[in-house]
Amino acid sequence: MKAYLFSLLKPRTPSSSPTNLLLHRHHQQRGITKVRLKWVKNRSIDHVIETETDLKAACLLKDAIKRSPTGFLTAKSFADWQKLLGLTVPVLRFLRRYPTLFQEFPHARYANLPCFKLTETALLLDSQEQSIHKTHESDTVERLCRVLMMTKSKTLPLQSLYPLKWDLGLPDGFEKMLVPKYPDCFRIVKASNGVGCLKAIQWPKEYAVSELQRSREGGDLGDEYRQFKRGQTVLAFPMNFPRGYGGQKKVRAWMEEFQKLPYISPYEDSRHIDPKSDLMEKRVVGVLHEFLSLTLHKKTKRNYLRSLREELNLPHKFTRIFTRYPGIFYLSLKCKTTTVSLREGYHRGKLVNPHPLTSLREKFYYVMRTGLLYRGKGVNMLSPEEILLNSMESESGQEESEEEEAGTGDECYEDEVSNSDSEGSDED
Repeated sequence: MKAYLFSLLKPRTPSSSPTNLLLHRHHQQRGITKVRLKWVKNRSIDHVIETETDLKAACLLKDAIKRSPTGFLTAKSFADWQKLLGLTVPVLRFLRRYPTLFQEFPHARYANLPCFKLTETALLLDSQEQSIHKTHESDTVERLCRVLMMTKSKTLPLQSLYPLKWDLGLPDGFEKMLVPKYPDCFRIVKASNGVGCLKAIQWPKEYAVSELQRSREGGDLGDEYRQFKRGQTVLAFPMNFPRGYGGQKKVRAWMEEFQKLPYISPYEDSRHIDPKSDLMEKRVVGVLHEFLSLTLHKKTKRNYLRSLREELNLPHKFTRIFTRYPGIFYLSLKCKTTTVSLREGYHRGKLVNPHPLTSLREKFYYVMRTGLLYRGKGVNMLSPEEILLNSMESESGQEESEEEEAGTGDECYEDEVSNSDSEGSDED
């Protein structure tokens, strides 16, 4: 047993925490050979990603117009923003789709130069958004702090946080408006290469409790969490397998062994864990689960996570985890990008626990669709109050089967779990 422990752990001061006590009770070798997992499409989550791509682009354009000193943007100023916004159509065509949000008018000096400003409806939605940011500011501070706490240096470059503003629900200009209000929590520092970074200074100890742990604290699962804190049991990740997976004996046995491994909090120091062990793999699952839990829509782009890989102490090919654990994560290929989402965060295409900001974004999307429907048909006859009143009507959900097995064309997304640590090249 001692020889095994020394092969698993690097020399360090012994700890009496439940996690370290459980390390003595579990063997860390891979137990299943060649479990082939086919990628299964989830139509309801794919639909969410498809609609929110346009929604996110519209919100970013709204913020850009609001930041402009003139209060409007010219077609020339956003001509090369298509890829940045993740759009499949030119930005000019995109703006013209939604007259309920963006009002077009000719430039004062150059009549052939289209300009766009925000409509009264867009300004009303923006004021509601600012009110939500103000009301839930403490929640935003905690979410941002916990992201920083998961990193090795408690620090992230601002350029890595900017793409995550939408996912984490950070207000526009958070580094200037939000961070200075909490000098005891955050500090803007410069890295050795001169890049501006955000550093977490201090935080309440309850911040270091993961979402998985919090979900087990109360209700029927409270006893399980109390046993975990005493080191008598482990925490299990919620599993929601695609159709056909749950009944496979090999997959079920593999997941049962995985769940028996000790749960490593994403806020614990993991540098002492053997990077080739199953324990490290479960720790990686825990970090990704926690990060996605902190996002408002329980999803983010895979490339955003790649930019945080080193600071989060993730292995080089960590993205294989998403297809290796289809009961926890879902990988979508919609909109010419790769998005990873947390399965437990959705039920039939709807967020299980929507944040007030996500509810407002649903209202924003309704206004977008209304503009598309009434484009060129008297949209100015609709008042902002009328549009917003109708936006609270619930949309008909997708009651059909959510998932379907991908064809043989998706063979590249099959994963092989074997005794070999060689996994091949990672996907782009």
